[in-house]
Amino acid sequence: MSETSGAYDKPFWQEATPDTFQPGAEHPLQARLQPLYDKSGDVRSAFARDYTRILHSNSFRRLKHKTQVFFNGAGNDHICTRIEHVAHVESVANTIARTLGLNQDLVKAIAMGHDLGHAPFGHLGEKILTKVSGEPFWHERNGLYLVDRVELLPDHQNRYHNLNLTYAVRDGIVSHCGEIDQNGIQRRRELIDLSEFDRPGKYQAATWEGCVVKLSDKIAYLGRDIEDAVTLGYLGHQELDELHALARRYGRTDALNTSSIMHGLITDLCRHSNPQDGLRFSDEANDLLNAIKKFNYRYIYDHPRLAPYRHYAELVIQEVFNYLMGLYGGEDTLHRLYARQGREFKFVEVFREWLRCYCLTEIAPKDQQCLLRENYLNEKIYGDLSDERDYRRAVTDFIAGMTDPFACKSFQELLEN
Repeated sequence: MSETSGAYDKPFWQEATPDTFQPGAEHPLQARLQPLYDKSGDVRSAFARDYTRILHSNSFRRLKHKTQVFFNGAGNDHICTRIEHVAHVESVANTIARTLGLNQDLVKAIAMGHDLGHAPFGHLGEKILTKVSGEPFWHERNGLYLVDRVELLPDHQNRYHNLNLTYAVRDGIVSHCGEIDQNGIQRRRELIDLSEFDRPGKYQAATWEGCVVKLSDKIAYLGRDIEDAVTLGYLGHQELDELHALARRYGRTDALNTSSIMHGLITDLCRHSNPQDGLRFSDEANDLLNAIKKFNYRYIYDHPRLAPYRHYAELVIQEVFNYLMGLYGGEDTLHRLYARQGREFKFVEVFREWLRCYCLTEIAPKDQQCLLRENYLNEKIYGDLSDERDYRRAVTDFIAGMTDPFACKSFQELLEN
């Protein structure tokens, strides 16, 4: 890398990540769980197709109404939501990938899909769903589960299929945990069964592109969370003075905002990374990054003003979960839900129409079976609902997919009963 260009020659990085990402090329990183419907003559790469499938999914659309840090219902249009964070990560990751000569289609697809698995109410929602469901819920694994088995898109005949993304994109989603503080990330050399991820951050991504998204996630949220905290009055004069002192300590200007943090960390990462040492910051930049993160936890993420929000979010999820679980009736569950049609809460009707698409066709009401058999070709992940654990999984999946406003509205229906 020259001092002036700020970029590595592409072959240098492609020696570590094979240059086999051209349209039509076969490579394990491009393998899909199932063949997609025919796309002969498509001008896009396999990873570009993944990008657009994620972009067109309902799960991606719902990110615009999911909390990043501060409650989505706070009433301030300028507070960051999950979808804006995803856009920031894509921007950061694409800049780094372009500079280092990595595959931009792949890094954009991973960035676009990395947070699809988030529950309503941000990271707090993960903890609540773990508590109410009795099963560990973490958004990286849920993101992989969602793109593999839950999210659907129609083909040209309006028949619904699972997304069937490539291995490299799926791997990037499940391995993107950004809370690991080591400096100098190396890609994983083995293409393992992704079900082996049983805790966040267990393995690094199998591609440099996945590693880039992991670091970009951290670069993107730190400054934006500070700006939101200032806007909402979470940081007073004392905290802001401490932030300015932190900036001066590391030779920065008095401003530590989204732009200055992103610019400084992106350029530092590109300058100090190489295939031998991995993706890394300078020691000074890494210390600054961790200092900002520590500041955010102390003054933002653990702020006492968030306590009422935490209580409210737990009440919402707990009550909606309990109500839906109370509707379980074994293999007769769908029939019972349709028998209550017109006499049930709106969110329960939405749940019923959603649930029928993931159960064996024969347990649906007879007038629904032809539609489901012909138009929904996805995996029937909840079987015949004879096992209550499958139904509990369905309830958890449904709530995890909710936006904050829809979860609150569902709870409000229960209050007004």
